[in-house]
Amino acid sequence: MSQAKELEKTYNPKNIEQKTYERWMEKKYFHAEVNRDKKPFTIVMPPPNITGQLHMGHALDNTLQDILIRFKRMRGYETLWLPGTDHASIATEAKIVEAMREEGITKEEIGRDKFLERAWDWKKTYGGRIVEQLKKIGSSCDWDRERFTMDEGCSKAVKKVFVNYYNEGLIYRGERIINWCPHCLTSISDAEVEYENQEGSFWHLRYKTKDGSGYLDLATTRPETLLGDTAVAVNPKDERYKDMVGKTLILPLVNREIPVVADDYVDMEFGTGVVKITPAHDPNDFEVGLRHNLPIINVLTEDAKITEDYPRYAGMDRYEARKAIVKDLEECGALLKIEPHEHNVGTCYRCGTTVEPRVSKQWFVNMEPLAGPAIEAVKKGETKFVPQHFDKTYYHWLENIRDWCISRQLWWGHRIPAFYCDECGEMVVTEDDSAVCPKCGKPMRQDPDTLDTWFSSALWPFSTLGWPENTEEMDYFYPTDVLVTGYDIILFWVIRMMFSGIKHTEHAPFNTVLIHGLVRDSQGRKMSKSLGNGIDPLEIIDQYGADALRLTLVTGNAPGNDMRFYNERVEANRNFANKVWNASRFIMMHLGDGVIVKPEDKFFTSADRWIISRCNTVAFEVTENMEKFELGVAVSKIYDFIWSEFCDWYIEIVKPRLFNKESDPDGAMAAFWTLKTVLIDALKLLHPYMPFITEEIFTTIQSEEESIMISTWPEYSEQKACSEAESAFANVLELVRTIRNVRKEMNVPMSRKANVYIISDKEEVIKAFEENKGAYIHLIGASEVIVSSDKANVPENSVSSVISGATVYMPLNDLVDADKEISRLTKEKERLERELARVNGMLSNEKFMSKAPESKVNEEKEKLAKYTDMMEKVLEELSHFQK
Repeated sequence: MSQAKELEKTYNPKNIEQKTYERWMEKKYFHAEVNRDKKPFTIVMPPPNITGQLHMGHALDNTLQDILIRFKRMRGYETLWLPGTDHASIATEAKIVEAMREEGITKEEIGRDKFLERAWDWKKTYGGRIVEQLKKIGSSCDWDRERFTMDEGCSKAVKKVFVNYYNEGLIYRGERIINWCPHCLTSISDAEVEYENQEGSFWHLRYKTKDGSGYLDLATTRPETLLGDTAVAVNPKDERYKDMVGKTLILPLVNREIPVVADDYVDMEFGTGVVKITPAHDPNDFEVGLRHNLPIINVLTEDAKITEDYPRYAGMDRYEARKAIVKDLEECGALLKIEPHEHNVGTCYRCGTTVEPRVSKQWFVNMEPLAGPAIEAVKKGETKFVPQHFDKTYYHWLENIRDWCISRQLWWGHRIPAFYCDECGEMVVTEDDSAVCPKCGKPMRQDPDTLDTWFSSALWPFSTLGWPENTEEMDYFYPTDVLVTGYDIILFWVIRMMFSGIKHTEHAPFNTVLIHGLVRDSQGRKMSKSLGNGIDPLEIIDQYGADALRLTLVTGNAPGNDMRFYNERVEANRNFANKVWNASRFIMMHLGDGVIVKPEDKFFTSADRWIISRCNTVAFEVTENMEKFELGVAVSKIYDFIWSEFCDWYIEIVKPRLFNKESDPDGAMAAFWTLKTVLIDALKLLHPYMPFITEEIFTTIQSEEESIMISTWPEYSEQKACSEAESAFANVLELVRTIRNVRKEMNVPMSRKANVYIISDKEEVIKAFEENKGAYIHLIGASEVIVSSDKANVPENSVSSVISGATVYMPLNDLVDADKEISRLTKEKERLERELARVNGMLSNEKFMSKAPESKVNEEKEKLAKYTDMMEKVLEELSHFQK
C-alpha cells in the first residue's frame, strides 16, 4: 500500500479539531436512518438549557455518551445520538426579565404576546450557543435531528399527554399546599427543592386559655407564621393534655380564638408535645387542618411579605416581620425563651431562595397510579441502573412520592391547555389552541399558567422520535438503549421519563441508566460561582485540545463516583497525545512510500507475535469492559498498552530491524506490517476516547477506509492469539526491567557493555530467552547473553537478581572498575564509621539525652537509622569484590 500523506512535525490540536469536525459533519457520519439490516443503538442527549454555557458537567456527560456512540458505531450498529435543548422556563424567563429590568420595563407592561416574542428572539440569539460548544468536544450527535422541547412536535406531544392524563383522572386542579419560590414567583415541585442546614432558633411561646384556667407551652422555628395559626395540636394518647383537648386558646398578638385538637401527627416525645397548627404555611399542618376542618389563613404575599390583614406588620419581609413579632411577643409576656437550633430548610434549586409552603390552586398529577409500574420496570430488570445501588434512591422516591405540582406562574413554556368560561364557569381541557364554551357558546379564556419544564422533558425519549404519531423512527429506535446522566437529576428527570414512557408507550424508555458523579475541583469542592472555582472546558480545550480533556474526564472515572479535576492531569494526557503522535510519525517515516505486504509467517519474530497477541487480548478486554460501561477501566488498558507495550517496548525492540532492512528485507517487512497493523488497531480502540488525533493519524497512515469513525472495531481473533509469545515476552520484559534497575542502583550507564548470564532449570524458559535474544540484547546493554542451565561458567564475582523461572548474573568487572570502586566504597565506609561513632556517642550520653529537646534527640535517632542502612549497603557492595 502506498503511503502519500505525512503528519505534521508536532501535534497541534487547533490545526486538526475544527477541520476534522467539519469534515465529519459534511460527510454525514453522525446521521442515522432506519436500517432494518442493522441493530439500532440509541441515546437521547439530556437536553441542556438554552440559557446554559458549557461547563464540566456537560463535558463529562457528553463525553461519556460520545464514547458509547462511537464504540457502537464502529461495532456495526445504526447509532442514533439525538441532541436537543430544553426551554428551561424558570431560568430563561429570569434572564429575559432581568434584561427588561435594565431597559426599565416589566413583562406586565408589555403583555404576554410581546414578552413571548422577546423570549423567542432570545432563544434564537443565545439558544444555539451551547450546541456549538458541544461540537467543540467532538460530540457525534445527529444534528439533523436536533430537537427543542417547545418545537412543534414536542409541543403536540405535551398537549396530548396532558389531555390523556386529564381524561383518565390523573391530572386535577385543586387547592393544595405547594412549594413557592418568593424570588422566582412560581410554584416548584418537590424534586426542585434542595435542602440545606441553616442556623436558626427555637422560640418557646405560651398560649393561654380563653377561660383563664391554664396555658400550653410550645416551640416554633417560624414565629412570623403565628399570625396564621388556627389551632394547637396535642397527641390523643398524651395524658398530660387530655383535659386541654377541646378548650379554646387566645392567639397572642392577634387575639384570635383557636381550638386545642388531638391528632396522631404530634410527637409526644418531641419538645413539650404541643404543636401550633398553621395550615396555610406548613404541609403537615395543612393535612391536620383538613382532618379537623380548620380555616386556612394565608399571611404572606407571593413575594413573602406580610399581607394587609395585619396592619402592624403589613409589607414587612418575612424575616423583618419575624424580628418585630418576636419583640412584641417578648413585650406581652408570650415569649418564654429562645434557644439556637440548626434545621434543614428547603431552597429553590434555581435561585437558592428559601421556599415558602403556600396553599394555592394549582394543577397536579396524581402520582400513585404512575409510580407502581415505574417501580416494577426496574425490579423486573426492564431497566437497570449502573451502578446498581442507585435503584435504592429511585425506589425510595417513588415509594414515598407525593402528587406532582405541574403548574408554574410563568409565561415562557408550554401553556396549560385548559380553558375557562367567564360567563358560566365551565372548564374545557383540549389539544386545540382555542375553545368555545360547550354550554353557553362564549369564547373561553386559556389558563395563564405554564407547565413545569420537567413535564415536557419527561416525554423527551419518545416525543423526539415522533410520538404520538406511529413513526418509523419510533418503531426502530425506541426504546432507547442508554441514558447517561448525573445522580443529581435522578429525581428531577429519570423518574419522570420512566413513568411517562411506560404510561404512553407501554415500554420503559431506556434499557440502562448510566449514572456518573460530579466534576469537582482539585480540593474536592463542588464547582460554583460563589466559590469562583469553576473551570471553563472551552479554555481547557483551547490550551490542551479536546482529546486531552476527554481523556482526563474519563480516566479513573468509575460510574456514580465524583471526580476531582486537575490541570496537571490534562497536561499529562496532552503528553500522551504527543506520545501517540510521535510514535505514529516514527512509524510512517520508516514505512515511507513503499508497499507494505504481509510476509510469510516464518519471517515474524516472537516479538511480532507477542505484540499482535497482546493487541488482540487488549481488544477483547476493552470490548468487554465497554459493554459493561467500565469506560475508565477500558481506557486505562488502552493507555497502558499504547504507551508501555507498544511505544516503550515493541518499537524499541524492532528498531534494529528497521535500521537494517537491507540485510534482512523480509524480517523488516514483518516488522513494518506489524507496526502498522497494531498501530491501526490501537488507534481504533482509542478512537471513542480521543476522536480527533486518532482520525488524523488513521487517515494519514492508510487509505483503505475513509474515516476511523466508520471503520471496523478490532474484534478478538483466535488466529492472532499466542499465549506462548505473551508468556515468553512477559519474562523478557521482566529481564530488561531487572537489569536496568541493577544498572541504575550501581550507577552503571547503558553504554557500558556487560556479559549477561541467564541460568534456569526450566527448558521453556531457556528456549524463550534463547530465541528472543535479538529482541532484548540491545535493550540491556549486553555485549553477549549466555542462556544455560549450568551455572559453572558464571564468573564468581557477579551481581545476581532473581526473575520468574531464572537467575540473572552480571560480572562485576564488566560493570565497574574494581580497584576504583573498592577505593570509593572504602572511603564511604570510613566516613560512615565516623558518623556512626558520633551519633552513638551522643545517644549514649546521659546528659545529652536528658537536656536536649525531644526534636533534637529524634533527629539524631533518625540519623542513626539512616547511617546504619547506608553502612549495610556499602558492606554489601564491598562483599561483591571479595574473592
